[in-house]
Amino acid sequence: MSVDPAFVDEDVSSGSGEDVNMLDGHNKRQSTTTSSGRRKRSRKATGDAIVDAMLEIAAASKMRATAIMKNEDRFSISKCIKVLDEMQDLSAGMDDCDLELDEMELVAAAAGYYYYNSITKQPRRSVSPSGAGFMAEVLNGQDDVCREMFRMDKHVFHKLCDTLRQKGMLRDTAGVMIEEQMAIFLNIVGHNERNRVIQERFQHSGETISRHFNNVLKAIKSLSREFLQPPPVSTPPEILGSDRFNPYFQDCIGVIDGMHLPAHVPAKDQSRFRNKKGVLSQNVLAACTFDLQFIFIYPGWEGSVADSRVLRAVLHNPDQNFPQIPEGKYYLVDSGYLNMEGFIAPFQGVRYHLHEYRGANLLPRNAKELFNHRHSSLRNAIQKSFKVLKTRFPILKVAPQYAFHIQRDIVIAACVLHNHIRREERNDWLFADAEGDTVEELPDFDDQPDMMASPNQEQTASSLRDSIAASMWNDFLNKWDKW
Repeated sequence: MSVDPAFVDEDVSSGSGEDVNMLDGHNKRQSTTTSSGRRKRSRKATGDAIVDAMLEIAAASKMRATAIMKNEDRFSISKCIKVLDEMQDLSAGMDDCDLELDEMELVAAAAGYYYYNSITKQPRRSVSPSGAGFMAEVLNGQDDVCREMFRMDKHVFHKLCDTLRQKGMLRDTAGVMIEEQMAIFLNIVGHNERNRVIQERFQHSGETISRHFNNVLKAIKSLSREFLQPPPVSTPPEILGSDRFNPYFQDCIGVIDGMHLPAHVPAKDQSRFRNKKGVLSQNVLAACTFDLQFIFIYPGWEGSVADSRVLRAVLHNPDQNFPQIPEGKYYLVDSGYLNMEGFIAPFQGVRYHLHEYRGANLLPRNAKELFNHRHSSLRNAIQKSFKVLKTRFPILKVAPQYAFHIQRDIVIAACVLHNHIRREERNDWLFADAEGDTVEELPDFDDQPDMMASPNQEQTASSLRDSIAASMWNDFLNKWDKW
């Protein structure tokens, strides 16, 4: 493409008045010379004028790029180089100031081309529309690559795909195998990626990405009854193997707590979802074993609702399928819940959190403090579970821009995947890190329980708690050097 006179006039006519008279620029250069035969400008350009000219030329270049795009012209690299060469030829023989200004013009023209190229560049499509190259790179590459991209080991990923294929919950399509459908879903929930990023990565349209995401979400959610199972009635090995917990908590079968996750909700619902910290959240009731597997999950409650009220709603609604608590067994709960039959809470008004038992206040001073410390240590299992869940699936740490029922289902699906990974790979890197750590827990939102229990239930639970604390304290004073 040769230099467009209209383009050149438009560029140079937008200079800075008398300081740089761009309108007659090249003509004056040809007619005005020095005694040595070298051409010069009629007026020496100042530094500010050079900058102004460069900005004006860049703006005009953008306008030209827009015009070219409207005319569906192709401003190729070769044509751009030709324009720059012609401009450079015009600068031959100028003095230093002229050369500096013309270099600015070249930079501005290049900037205009870059602008045009960036606004017209379309997503590159690979030869294979199925994203097979990316899948092959992950599944045939190093184990760390699969862990990073799919948030699980290769054999765990293949086992999950095989399970969904055998159960008929997902099916291969002409262009997308189940493995790729699962990879799309895991990339979104495991990295909180937007649809447009996934389009480029897997080389599919936005509609295809959205369709497979929803299909996989539905399929994984349908596995919840299989993977969210009631705990065994026998004493958990994590208690049996510890002198600090056995035999005192031998009838404990799990831990219950609420988890607040950021929520995206319409403006009309925001007051109900704003929790006590002023953050929009959904309150998720969760129960887990000491093996860090989820037993029960109930997402979707408003962030303003107290944990104990959510538990009460679950217990009073048989349709929620909360696992029946065997007689004599119980869950550990924090101070936001009522101490009642089937649920043992810490002593109120007594230090509880692990960080409160440090430094000069290391040792417990009475039976209630010893009970609370061990209760907190054992109940830390659910904090570890929450940490692993949110570390593996960062989408839970933000308020994703989905309809609220999708946000709720993502929580269920994440817990199902969490349990699947725990069962298939005991040495999973996130679980391994969590087992050796103690997760610091901040005081709960709910200082006081928001539910009532019958006097008999409260009396039974209080008697059990007092008995455990007394036995524990007696052994601590008379038998042990450790606590």
